[in-house]
Amino acid sequence: MIKRCAWAEANPLMTRYHDTEWGVPAHDDRVLFEFLILEGAQAGLSWSTILNKRANYRAAFANFDPHKVARYDGRKIAALMRNPGIVRNRLKIDATVGNAHAFIAVQQQFGSFDRFIWQFVDGKPQLNRRRTMREVPTSTILSDKMSNELKKLGFRFVGTTICYAFMQATGMVNDHLVTCFRHKSGKRAYLPDC
Repeated sequence: MIKRCAWAEANPLMTRYHDTEWGVPAHDDRVLFEFLILEGAQAGLSWSTILNKRANYRAAFANFDPHKVARYDGRKIAALMRNPGIVRNRLKIDATVGNAHAFIAVQQQFGSFDRFIWQFVDGKPQLNRRRTMREVPTSTILSDKMSNELKKLGFRFVGTTICYAFMQATGMVNDHLVTCFRHKSGKRAYLPDC
């Protein structure tokens, strides 16, 4: 019997996400942009809701190519507001386009978004040793700092809780419980369908 973090047992999609992506160090700028946008879209919603809409988000936002998203105009934003496959919240959609501009500016300034964002953990994942979900924080001093820096750079929907979720998703912090089979692994784990 494989032991997982309890939240991963909610449904097969959550299980697959937990087993193959969550907590895996991400260094590809497109992947980092995707998680930054998806975590912001989740604000006030469940992660399961966003995972169910992920393919629609990829289609709606040019597979999370920040250069393409930065070119979205009022007509494109109006079309997105009619798209039932994504969260149709005008503030979140506007923030996605604005965040694409900010993301590109960070890439130009630092060489890559990866180089900028991973500095918050000195370039290496933090391996936590949490035994229960109650021990997992919703924010930390580091996510506070990241949130403040991103806001200064013009990003929106990057509060400290969103930043901590982003850090967990992209493997900057490993919050798999110590009882979880993914705790010590820093690589993707592909399991056969059972």
